[in-house]
Amino acid sequence: MKFTIGRDVLTDAVTWTARSLSPRPPVPVLRGLLITAENNLVSIASFDYETSAQLDVEAHIETDGQILVEGRMLNDIVKSLPNAPVTIELTESRVILTCQNSTFTLATMPVEEYPALPAMPEVAGTIDGSVFSEAISQVAAAASKDDTLPILTAVKIEIEGDTITFLATDRYRLAMKEITWTPHNPQISTSVLVKSRTLTEVARSLGGGGEIEFRLAADEDEAELVGFSSGGRRTTSLLVDGEYPKIRSLFPEESNIYATVDTGQLVEAVKRVALVAERNTSLMMMFSGNEVALSAGQGDDASATESVPVQLEGEDITVAFNPAYLSEGLNVIGGQYTRFAFTSAPKPALLTGKQELEGPQNEDYRYLVMPIRIPN
Repeated sequence: MKFTIGRDVLTDAVTWTARSLSPRPPVPVLRGLLITAENNLVSIASFDYETSAQLDVEAHIETDGQILVEGRMLNDIVKSLPNAPVTIELTESRVILTCQNSTFTLATMPVEEYPALPAMPEVAGTIDGSVFSEAISQVAAAASKDDTLPILTAVKIEIEGDTITFLATDRYRLAMKEITWTPHNPQISTSVLVKSRTLTEVARSLGGGGEIEFRLAADEDEAELVGFSSGGRRTTSLLVDGEYPKIRSLFPEESNIYATVDTGQLVEAVKRVALVAERNTSLMMMFSGNEVALSAGQGDDASATESVPVQLEGEDITVAFNPAYLSEGLNVIGGQYTRFAFTSAPKPALLTGKQELEGPQNEDYRYLVMPIRIPN
């Protein structure tokens, strides 16, 4: 095998596929990147039994072939190369990589021991990449980071016709985002569970490339994989198995207290006041009149207070939140203003975005955060 390829093209392809390499692979060959050269295309792939990533790029191929090389080392090498064409050649059991005056010799790994890459599921429809990226950033904020509860590290994707709903929770906050897409079957009705970090990586790497092809198994009962593809990049992920909590019913239908705050002002105020909030301590919010007073810390320890203008409808209310959970919701709320909806202080608060102070709230994204009990 021998081919020549542009340095930037190679770097982009290797870097993208290397992201899917497991830091602790179950077998040594899964540390490798599988590189296949044929028909004027070079395909670079990674696989760890749970996820796969594959990218096809054009190259000048002199001899077809396939090699398996240590992925992280190759990634470090190509990033360091000068901006010039790169030639990769297999010589017996060694790979020779040449770029201008730089030459690297790498050992190969046994291609025959590499597992077969999973077949891509069929294209179920297409999603605008920027819309998908925003949706994932908004729901991923509420997904659990605790792998001891794997079901909560997933995002539930519900599909009904041309509407996709993303749902996530870590038991302390909930997020729900609705978007429209273009399904191949307008009557489609299904749901899947996909790891939040997988969706975040797909949004980061594919979200800027126009439309994303969303791929699902044709037979729902046999679905094991979900797939995404755009611009020659293809990735798959095993679905998470289990019964996801029924969280839709937790979003309140009606509230009797509403408070609307400038999102940017509140984000900065929370950030400052939270500096004195020790681990697992709360940030107090006292809504009264035309302001919300924020406070954290107490006694002889450090403390902070700050107030922000608010438009309050209903009676005064004092609540306390985990400052990180509050900040993460505010940062993705998607509106110049944030509207808090309360039923009572001990009940969860519903956050939605608004583009204008007197305008309607954005109905497509809702973030529900549980309060912290305020000591008497």
